[in-house]
Amino acid sequence: MKRILITAILAICSNLAGANTEPAKAEPARVVPGKADIMARGKQIAGAVCVACHGLDGISAVSGNPNIAGMPAQYIAKQLALFKSADRKNAIMQSMVANLSEDDMTALGLYYFAQSGKSNAIARDKALAEAGQKIYRAGVPELKIPACAGCHGGAGAGIPAIFPRLAGQWQEYTLGALKNFSSGERKNTQMQAISGRMRDKDMLAVAEYIAGMRSR
Repeated sequence: MKRILITAILAICSNLAGANTEPAKAEPARVVPGKADIMARGKQIAGAVCVACHGLDGISAVSGNPNIAGMPAQYIAKQLALFKSADRKNAIMQSMVANLSEDDMTALGLYYFAQSGKSNAIARDKALAEAGQKIYRAGVPELKIPACAGCHGGAGAGIPAIFPRLAGQWQEYTLGALKNFSSGERKNTQMQAISGRMRDKDMLAVAEYIAGMRSR
């Protein structure tokens, strides 16, 4: 009986040892989507989530909502992440991005960047736009306001991940953004300092000039 018990124990141990020596099954490799797949995903999300405010092509029909067609992809993805984390406050946008993944945000950025940078906004006041052009290109030295072109580019196309596209942006949206930076409602150390030194007429002029700018 003792011999049978010992034999059984040895058999169990042998089976366990054999099980431990079996090679671990490799996890399936993550499929990296191609550009066409990413663009299709971005368009799908845009059509389901973003279209009401920004349009499927990123050209907003409402002056209070920003045009995002041609906006740097990394900038869009970064702002969406800030909304999701609530580091940038906006109740509507926070609800819109709540279910978006990092990949979704990247796809949206790439999709909208690929859209034409057209706009329905136009400059209507020539004198005001000319005043805004001077500020955009040269700043207001006596008020220590730097040229907008220094960060957003001479054509207003923006710089990926850091500075947004401005060309063709609605006057109302640009003016509102500047005022929100000035009041501290919208956080950005650089923009808060700059807008805090701008007079109302400076903000109006810059907003008017930007609305008439056109860039890819």
